[in-house]
Amino acid sequence: MFIPGWLISIVTFPGVIVHEIAHQFFCKLAKVAVLDVKYFQLSNPAGYVIHEMPQKTLQHLLIGLGPLFVNTITGAIIAFPAILPTFTFGTSDPVDFILIWLGFSIAMHSFPSTGDAKSIWSAVMRPEVNILYKIITAPLVGLLYIGALGSVIWLDAIYGAGVVIALPTLLFG
Repeated sequence: MFIPGWLISIVTFPGVIVHEIAHQFFCKLAKVAVLDVKYFQLSNPAGYVIHEMPQKTLQHLLIGLGPLFVNTITGAIIAFPAILPTFTFGTSDPVDFILIWLGFSIAMHSFPSTGDAKSIWSAVMRPEVNILYKIITAPLVGLLYIGALGSVIWLDAIYGAGVVIALPTLLFG
């Protein structure tokens, strides 16, 4: 089923915003200057953070992977109090459904973009970078590409549902 990207972005806009905040947060953490930020817009890309070129490989990794960790954890935490009552006890409190939607929309935008993956790849594959970084990062970048490109087959939505519904159900259900 095809749904335009701009419509998905509108419905899941909190996830786009948290994704960009995560990039910006890790720029500040890595002491990389942020030049421009757009937390949400109705064009492609739905949001972005433009920053100076990181000098160190670890800075690239932190900035590029930041949304994977921040969105996953934030989405899970927000939805968690609503998932078990809703799915275990069948409650129909509207606040629970809002928390589930919010957690899902945030978790759904966990995957770094193909641009993020490309940036990490170029940083890690420079000749002066330690071979250990290359060995660890190469398969990770492959997974990032799969995650980013997998959105056409709803991989991002499946991931969001897994974080918000499957994980708490498996752990505490």
